[in-house]
Amino acid sequence: MNSVVPLRELLLVLLVSATVTFLATGGVRTLAIAFGAVAVPRDRDVHVKPIPRMGGVGMYIGLVAAVLFAHQLPALRRGFDYAPDIPAVLVAATLIVVVGIVDDRWGLDALTKFAGQVTAAGVMAVMGLSWFTIYNVFTNTTVVLDALQGGLVTVGVTVTLVNAMNFVDGLDGLAAGLGLICASAVFVFAVGLMNEQDGSVNTYPPAMLAAAMAGACLGFLPHNFSPARIFMGDSGSMLIGLVLAAVSTSASGRIPMTGFGTRDIVGLLSPLLLVGAVMFIPVLDLVLAIVRRVRAGVSFSTPDKMHLHHRLLQIGHSHRRVVLLIYLWVGVLAFGAVGSSLMDRTVVVLVMAAGLLFALVVTAVPVLHRSGAAADQLPPG
Repeated sequence: MNSVVPLRELLLVLLVSATVTFLATGGVRTLAIAFGAVAVPRDRDVHVKPIPRMGGVGMYIGLVAAVLFAHQLPALRRGFDYAPDIPAVLVAATLIVVVGIVDDRWGLDALTKFAGQVTAAGVMAVMGLSWFTIYNVFTNTTVVLDALQGGLVTVGVTVTLVNAMNFVDGLDGLAAGLGLICASAVFVFAVGLMNEQDGSVNTYPPAMLAAAMAGACLGFLPHNFSPARIFMGDSGSMLIGLVLAAVSTSASGRIPMTGFGTRDIVGLLSPLLLVGAVMFIPVLDLVLAIVRRVRAGVSFSTPDKMHLHHRLLQIGHSHRRVVLLIYLWVGVLAFGAVGSSLMDRTVVVLVMAAGLLFALVVTAVPVLHRSGAAADQLPPG
């Protein structure tokens, strides 16, 4: 890897974020209980006793601390001096966390929460973090977006990912683990771009933000993995979705196709392919939930127990195994999304195919076990 890539400093940013988040979350838990931000079990919930929410505040503190730390490192300073990405993300993240805190404590209706999400995404786009180009894989051309078009794409991608993470946050450790996997994938992608483009200033913000987000998720997991002592709440799930959308936009949407160097576009991926690959499972769960509720004649925001993690529980997987299974599926897809930019394409395809086959078999084990048990109980023919 070229000397222009400050990998050591980026890993320090991740470590600072993880450490601060881990330490801050304990205090946030005490504050959440005193504040009354507690999740009382409902019919659709998996937990059986009240658990404090608002853990996203601890993640936000870790994220901000890591960004401030990065600002003090000479090797990373240029990422602040020449691009608007980081201030835009911090302002938008603050807005989304405030909306999340209000929802965690008092509850918000779907329309108000959606308005808050659009506002945060819109502010981010207005401040300069927006999609400028989209690669059209069918015509092999690059579509240049004006300010309005770029802003609409940015808001659309951001709100989709925010709600995808919000919808998938139904089991202990699930959203935090998916956030860690996705942020790590975008981090690897951004570091690859940094290396490919000899340290272009455009590659610093996504790498720093992805490292900070991955660290925040990592630091929160010990508090949240089953059995959870605190939930991240909407303040956390919406924060993860927003930052993932931001780093994906920063890593892909603002870099012209001619900047990819010697590798072709499939190797370094088109912008929407990167976003879609690392968030495929959460977005799929979101789309299926909307279709299911519209067909049932109810609002798309009406809660139910038909999410992917609920279905895996119903077929016989344990709580922890469901979480690890979804980690596996998302991890394989994330590897496929960024692997092509780092190693031989044939190796990536083979490893990804093996990973998907393994994930499919492990997912089907309870069903296969029940089928085998039922066959054993049949009278001899």
